[in-house]
Amino acid sequence: MSKRFDGRVAIVTGASRGIGLAIAERLVAEGAKVTITARKPEPLSEAVESLGKDNALGVAGKADDVEHQAETVAKTVEAFGRVDLLVNNTGINPAFGPMLDLDHGVAQKTFQVNVLAALSWTQQVFRAGMGEHGGSVLNVCSVAGLNPAPGIGFYGATKAMLGHMTQELAVELAPKVRVNAIAPAVVKTKFATALYADNEAEVASGYPLGRLGIPSDISGAAAFLLSDEASWITGQILVLDGGSTLKGGM
Repeated sequence: MSKRFDGRVAIVTGASRGIGLAIAERLVAEGAKVTITARKPEPLSEAVESLGKDNALGVAGKADDVEHQAETVAKTVEAFGRVDLLVNNTGINPAFGPMLDLDHGVAQKTFQVNVLAALSWTQQVFRAGMGEHGGSVLNVCSVAGLNPAPGIGFYGATKAMLGHMTQELAVELAPKVRVNAIAPAVVKTKFATALYADNEAEVASGYPLGRLGIPSDISGAAAFLLSDEASWITGQILVLDGGSTLKGGM
């Protein structure tokens, strides 16, 4: 595997498992040093062990906590000297059902984690040096933000805003910092279990490529957009869906 991230330092939020950990693994495999975050210290420590303590640092905390963000950025700079890459992977979806029944407190928390936290993390790394030496930001959106997604409509709405914010920041932070996004369909992770666990074959039948995604399907595309190979790409949302949106699905 190439070492296209030699000398680069990344922060990946929500990376103790699933898509976030897969992206961190890919970045480390290609030469990066990585700081990963998650709420729970124990699985975070296990993830750091799997990445290698010489390659990774874990900082536990809530993604939408500004003090946690500042601490993470400071510890990253202290340990590795800089921040070049940011992956805003953390997302929550605590409610399922019609939007008319959505509790406002739940909606506010979902918006705070899925949208405002991503903005705040970007502000933090930009001010910590990325604005001077350049870098790349990747937001993890969702195909639920591209079309109506019954049952997870508000989650989709937050991901739609994250996608728009990606484009706005791409304009604002250019030319030094590129900002892109990926929009996965259903990927086989703990986070998405409720969407496929009881009927995986039926769900997968709606995908032209005949299967659901796995984390490694996402990590390769993420690494490309973060790398210099994508140096003329900014403000884009790359759909990773096995073809499902071609048929109007998720």
